[in-house]
Amino acid sequence: MEKPITAIVIGAGSRGRDAYGSYAIAHRDKLKILGVAEPIEARRNRFAEIHGLTENIYTTWEEILQKPKFADAAIVTTQDNMHAEPALLAMDQGYDVLLEKPMSNTLEDCIRLVNKSEETGRHLQICHVLRYTDFYSKIYDVIHSGKIGELINIECKENVSYWHFSHSYVRGLWRNSEESSPLILAKCCHDLDLLYWMVGVLPQKINAFGTLSHYKSDQAPPDAPDRCLDGCPHTATCIWYAPFIYIDVIPLIRIGYESSGYIKFFSGLALNHRTVFKAFSYLIPLLKQVKDWREWPVSVITDDLSYEGKMKALQEGPYGRCVYHCDNNQPDHMIVGIEFKNGVTANLTVHGHSAFEGRSIRVDGTKGTMIGEFLQSGEKLWVYDKLSGKKELIYKAKLFEHGIQGHAGGDWALMDAFISLLRNNTGNPLTSARASLESHIMAFAAEKSRVEEQIINMPEYRREVMKLE
Repeated sequence: MEKPITAIVIGAGSRGRDAYGSYAIAHRDKLKILGVAEPIEARRNRFAEIHGLTENIYTTWEEILQKPKFADAAIVTTQDNMHAEPALLAMDQGYDVLLEKPMSNTLEDCIRLVNKSEETGRHLQICHVLRYTDFYSKIYDVIHSGKIGELINIECKENVSYWHFSHSYVRGLWRNSEESSPLILAKCCHDLDLLYWMVGVLPQKINAFGTLSHYKSDQAPPDAPDRCLDGCPHTATCIWYAPFIYIDVIPLIRIGYESSGYIKFFSGLALNHRTVFKAFSYLIPLLKQVKDWREWPVSVITDDLSYEGKMKALQEGPYGRCVYHCDNNQPDHMIVGIEFKNGVTANLTVHGHSAFEGRSIRVDGTKGTMIGEFLQSGEKLWVYDKLSGKKELIYKAKLFEHGIQGHAGGDWALMDAFISLLRNNTGNPLTSARASLESHIMAFAAEKSRVEEQIINMPEYRREVMKLE
């Protein structure tokens, strides 16, 4: 039996701990964590306990990388503006690197990272996890099989739910592009990566529009306080009321109600008969977990996940703020139009007002049309044949079809690919750091187009930005 790949984790937040760290616990034969660097003591201690670490436990990435290399890989899951330096130093030290997307919040650092990977010969895998899902893999296969004929147009829509958008882009860590990354990079480098992957050639032109329309002070009710728990008179009618999202987790339970079978049944109890649901929760562990939800997004607001700890976080921390009284500047709706060098056109819409979380896609070719739903409540993909007029359901996945793995199984599928890459040194069949760079160039171009109100000529833009190399 092959020995597991060893790794250090730099950043033990929700991605480092829950997405990739959980993989190591479930696949001890494939990955073993030997060290961690995390500035928040509670997270650091929890991560060390989970992985049985008694040494190599550090506060900063500088400390862990000052040591001589003691693992095969470094998993870097810090905040966007802290990605580049630890990843660059790790590659210099001889580590192969798994780097959370986006690569960096500056294009210059993105290019530096790719160059460092190629100079040192170290693998740099960017966490473009959606390429590794069954849903998007199926779409790619259908496009390139010729089943729908010559590719003409792709329409993508990123429907960010009102509660997710408020969590991440109004109250949360990505609320301000000057402190993190612009929305089109932070949220949609996934989608731009998929478009580049599916079409297979570089873009020729990019044009984008978008603005912040709703989550701002001039949209607030006149009597709304700065914080939800400061006596707000709109608690019964506000869909962004913090306890509604983080204590009662009603939006998450509604996702279950959109499913079927026992998940729908118990979700209905939780929504409409909370006393009965509470009684069942004493008998069924999964229901107890729902009643006292401690996973994302609740796990982000505090490290004290008791009821008292969560309430304290909402009373004092950023996630208890009124959505109309935050320091956010991200657009809450945006569209991007793309023309590729082969004449294929595509458009991407992202907005933060959806009732249902998830992506949708439509792909039109000369022989057929493919339409897909990639929702938290389930996934479906149809192909319509123009000649026969037939509609065929070619892929379907229910809620929890992939277990509790993030991004519909994409997180762990990415880890499988990364482990295989390091074991066999054969190169990743889906992507490379150089390929991942393209979606970042597209994102920065789209943001430039939105802000400066101009169409971006991509060959000219690429020549300009590559001078940063």
